[in-house]
Amino acid sequence: MVKESPKESTFEGERIAKAIARAGLCSRRDAERLITEGRVKLNGKVLNSPAINVRPSDQVLVDGRPLPQKEESRLWRYHKPAGLVTSHKDPEGRRTVFDALREQLPRVISIGRLDINTEGLLLLTNDGELARLLELPATGWVRRYRVRAYGHPDPAALERLKGGLTIEGIHYGPIEASIDKAQGDNAWLNIAIREGKNREVKKICEHLGLTVNRLIRIAFGPFQLGDLERGGIAEVPAKVLAEQLGRKVTVPDRRPDHRKAKTARRA
Repeated sequence: MVKESPKESTFEGERIAKAIARAGLCSRRDAERLITEGRVKLNGKVLNSPAINVRPSDQVLVDGRPLPQKEESRLWRYHKPAGLVTSHKDPEGRRTVFDALREQLPRVISIGRLDINTEGLLLLTNDGELARLLELPATGWVRRYRVRAYGHPDPAALERLKGGLTIEGIHYGPIEASIDKAQGDNAWLNIAIREGKNREVKKICEHLGLTVNRLIRIAFGPFQLGDLERGGIAEVPAKVLAEQLGRKVTVPDRRPDHRKAKTARRA
C-alpha cells in the first residue's frame, strides 16, 4: 500500500496564503505579506509565517475579519486608459484602475500589470489563484501589443528577436516583432511576448534604438481587446472562460450575463 504524502493529503489542507487567495481577498504574494505583517490569525493565534496549511474547519481572520465565502471564478476584460496606475494603492496618490472601477465591480485583482502610460487590455478577476495561474510564464500565453515608436526600426534586427536576447543581464525569450507602418519619424510595430517581464516591450525597443511613445496591449492569450471602448469593461462568459482554461481551473457552469457592459468613467 502506497502511503499518501502530506502534500497530497486532504487532511493536511492547503497553504494558508493559497486559501486567502482562493477566497478572492488578494493575490498569494500579498497574502504572504499580510501574514508576515501579523495581520492574519489562525484559530485565534497570530501567524508570522505563511509556511502552514489550513483545513476547511479552521478559522482564518484577516485584519480581524473572516475570509469571504469563495465565489465562482470570474474574469473581466478592461480597456485601461493611459494615466491610471495598476495598483490598489499608489504611494504617490495617483488615480488607480481600482479607483475607476470601484462602483462597477466586486473586489478584483489584476492579472499582471500595465504601466501608467500603457493602454489596452487588462484582465481582472475575483480569484487570486486564477490570477497567479495566468501570470505564470509556464502558462505560455502570448501578450500582443501595438507599439508606436520614434525611430526607424531595422527589419533584420526585428527578425533576430525571434531567438530572444539579453539586456543588462536579463534574458528575454523569443519575441515576435514586425513593422506595421511608418509615419514620418515614427513607426507602428506589432510585438508579441510570452513572459511579461517589467517594462519588457519598452526595454526591447530601447535596445533597438527606438523610443516608445504609445503602447497598447491588444491581447492576452485568447482574450482580445477587440472593439472594447476606452474605459470599457466586459465580463468573459463563464462558458468561454472554462473553454479557454481547460483543466487549469474549475469554473461553475452558469448562464452568461447578457446585460450591457458597463463603461468606466474616463480618468
